[in-house]
Amino acid sequence: MHAQQYEITLPADYDMRVIRKRVADFGHILDDRAGLGLKAYVIRERGVNGSPVNQYAPFYLWNDTAAMSAFLVGGGGFQGIIRDFGRPVVQHWAGVAGESGPARNAVPKAASRRLTPIPVDPDPTGMGVTELVQREIDELRALARRDGVHTAALAVDPRHWQLMRFVLWEHAVPETEDATERYEVLHLSAPHLSELPEGRHW
Repeated sequence: MHAQQYEITLPADYDMRVIRKRVADFGHILDDRAGLGLKAYVIRERGVNGSPVNQYAPFYLWNDTAAMSAFLVGGGGFQGIIRDFGRPVVQHWAGVAGESGPARNAVPKAASRRLTPIPVDPDPTGMGVTELVQREIDELRALARRDGVHTAALAVDPRHWQLMRFVLWEHAVPETEDATERYEVLHLSAPHLSELPEGRHW
């Protein structure tokens, strides 16, 4: 599993109905994309759920990195984003763990993301990071049992040494959820959702 997201931050007075219409018109295009576990078409609106910005920030979980590469640079669809918004930075993370939740068959309406720095490991054996990640995996497993969870994923960015937790929710993100970003989900393309690996990925 490989996670990917790009964030298109829009002007403070931007009419987010433009993005809603874009997703309504074209969101179905990836509903049968080979190699794609899921794409969540997520937005943040300035002043809603504490968001300071208007933002379109699609999030992907890929089963196949070749399919991801074809999407980005092989004429597989990303050129439309570049044409309409310019070329955004594409964040990507190596998958660490994934879990399905009790609401897996529901249509998710919200999502949360948490970014956590991984501190320099004081353990000279290097095992401190492994223990930290295992605790995060255990926490993810427990979170995925909660009512309303559709899918939960944990991934690592080894360039910036950062963990990313992304959760799809059937309804609103709970107020108690530890999240750095909260999103509204406009559409979910999930052609190969059932093929995403469950549990720890090694």
